[in-house]
Amino acid sequence: MLPIRTILYPTDFSETAECAFPLACALARDYGARLIVLHVYPPPLGHDQVLALRDPEEYEKQFWTALYGLKTDDPKVAIEYELAEGDAASEILCVAQNSHCDLIVMGTLGRTGVSRFFMGSVAEQVVREAACPVLTVKIPTAVAELPPPSERETASR
Repeated sequence: MLPIRTILYPTDFSETAECAFPLACALARDYGARLIVLHVYPPPLGHDQVLALRDPEEYEKQFWTALYGLKTDDPKVAIEYELAEGDAASEILCVAQNSHCDLIVMGTLGRTGVSRFFMGSVAEQVVREAACPVLTVKIPTAVAELPPPSERETASR
């Protein structure tokens, strides 16, 4: 069996990424591995973002708050949180290497063909370049087809 001591779970806080979090937690629990939860935010591109970065601690606070919101009720899962600025795929690969990760668990939209070509895929780049195995998780079809919670509540009344 593959020894898994450290698992990296990169997130962009999307619904796609959310689907991978329970699996990352379950694997960390089952293998007794530490779980690193990583968010990578892009460098400032516009004037507003540059102004926001005049106080980097305040700017990053929103990301740390979202990161710390990712928790599990299982006391057997040791979670560490990391925040990085830069290109998502490059930073994920860097953290995976520097932290000696044995597995990366991440969400993917599962795009194919032209949409993948134009949109690019962080997951695809990580799969191609990572030194460790990468487990990609798509949103289950049944979940992807559900209307937003507010519409479901209205429809059930």
